[in-house]
Amino acid sequence: MREALVLITCSSVFISGKKLFSGKPARNKKTTMALSTTWSTAAALGRRNALATAGVALVALFVIFALFAPWIAPQNPSNINLPSRLQPPNAAHWFGTDELGRDIFSRVIHGARISMLVGGSVVAGSLLLGLALGSIAGYYGGYADKFFSVVLMNAFLSFPGILLAIAFVAFLGPGIFNLILALCIGGWVGYARLVRAQVLAIRVKEFVEAARALGASDWRIITRHILPNIIQPVIVQAAIGMAGAVLAEATMSFLGLGVPPPTASWGSMLNDGRAHLFDAPHLVLFPALAVMLAVLSFNFIGDALRDYMDPRSRIEAGL
Repeated sequence: MREALVLITCSSVFISGKKLFSGKPARNKKTTMALSTTWSTAAALGRRNALATAGVALVALFVIFALFAPWIAPQNPSNINLPSRLQPPNAAHWFGTDELGRDIFSRVIHGARISMLVGGSVVAGSLLLGLALGSIAGYYGGYADKFFSVVLMNAFLSFPGILLAIAFVAFLGPGIFNLILALCIGGWVGYARLVRAQVLAIRVKEFVEAARALGASDWRIITRHILPNIIQPVIVQAAIGMAGAVLAEATMSFLGLGVPPPTASWGSMLNDGRAHLFDAPHLVLFPALAVMLAVLSFNFIGDALRDYMDPRSRIEAGL
């Protein structure tokens, strides 16, 4: 009886950790079938959700701009040409020129580098910090949970994240590293609260209790059994968080607290163009359009991921 109980608990632990002892060929075959099913389901969702397809295409375009901006941009984004200042869109300058004669199209392309870099770094930093603190608070509970969730998280939530970022950058000075660090300080709380709630629900499951009974360490239980089962809502939150990070970077740059000039940034371009809003509206139109498309694309992707990872939505869609 005792040996049967140990065998059952061991089987539940291995199944929860995705470790099925069925041999390498069978595991490779199962992995291939799972990938094929995932791609077919994603393709079906893409056909049913045109907004998600558009979002993926736009994000891919912005990533290409960010990676290959020096080769894609037709001109140097910092090249000043005063005789050509405030030109409307034409054949030589597709998006026109700004008050210093710089090509707006080239500056929009180079601005994608700052937005994608800052957005990705902020989401990665906030996600890692939120995963660590949320997992500790949810798994251990007690005084650790009270300190992290009641004291620390509520203290950060009592101030708007953008105000914390403004105060931090104003104290340390503008710069891309200070900007990323400031936005991470105010952005980790949402991930930590989500992770804490998910860990609280998972830690009482049978496979976690079985792993603990077999002597698994807390680190192994958290990383091998709990985190893989809570990662889906975290991924959705990260996709939507990219939209917020891009918008926050544009806001900080608009206030003069982002990357210093002459580095092109969508927010700083909006700040430079607001003085010519009526006589040269293209100075504001194209950077604002870039920010809007970037934010919308990540929101579309986040909504599509939520529908894909929700079993009820997949059943309703017939997947």
